[in-house]
Amino acid sequence: MIGVFDSGVGGLSVLREIAHRLPGEAMTYLADQRFAPYGERSLDWVRNRSFEVTDWMLDRGATLIVVACNSASAAALHPLRERHPGVPFVGMEPALKPAASLTNSGVIGVLATTATFQGELFATVLDRHASNVKVVMQPAPGLAAAVEAGRERHPETEALLRSYIEPMLEQGVDTIALGCTHYPFLTPLIQAITGSSVRLIDPAAAVARQVERLLPDSNPGKRVYATTGDAVRFSDSVEHFVGDRARAEAVRISRARS
Repeated sequence: MIGVFDSGVGGLSVLREIAHRLPGEAMTYLADQRFAPYGERSLDWVRNRSFEVTDWMLDRGATLIVVACNSASAAALHPLRERHPGVPFVGMEPALKPAASLTNSGVIGVLATTATFQGELFATVLDRHASNVKVVMQPAPGLAAAVEAGRERHPETEALLRSYIEPMLEQGVDTIALGCTHYPFLTPLIQAITGSSVRLIDPAAAVARQVERLLPDSNPGKRVYATTGDAVRFSDSVEHFVGDRARAEAVRISRARS
């Protein structure tokens, strides 16, 4: 079974791509909405919480885990691999490599949470894949929370997006890497602000390809959804964003095993 987790609904953008590539594969998705969003919490807190969620996933029978959250990947991806060396983990890497290869202006933008920019993963990818271009880093507090609240088309969300994106455009950005799994659900609003000449890079398809490569064995089955928040509301979000009519399970997740 493939385990997929995020602080909320954002990782559904990743699950959607995995389901498209591996239809019929058993998956369990956990939205840790009791503590959403992760992106405005400390890296230490996110790392420890990721340990707890991962233990829960493994107890449910996950054989591969997708950390479908850029903030959790920044804080915990490498520690999780060290903690569970026999388990394949796929995380969200900032899409700087494709952005750097596609830019014509030589200026790329990254829209992400503060936690993502603070992690070592971002610094590593920046040094490895984007040293030959100018990178405009734009923290975007409030965007993930807007998607969680179902306000992805709300005028206040558009105004918030404009406050983040217009300064990037003024610096010559022609390619923007979406550095939070919530942000693909804002693509129509973002593209309306940037115009069609600016490319938006969503790494979800690349993550789905990596899952297909690393999956130890195929395990046909259902997609199961769980949340530490409101199960009825999350069920509505699953139908809205993924198209699955499923009754989400309300769960509590205890402290990580030492």
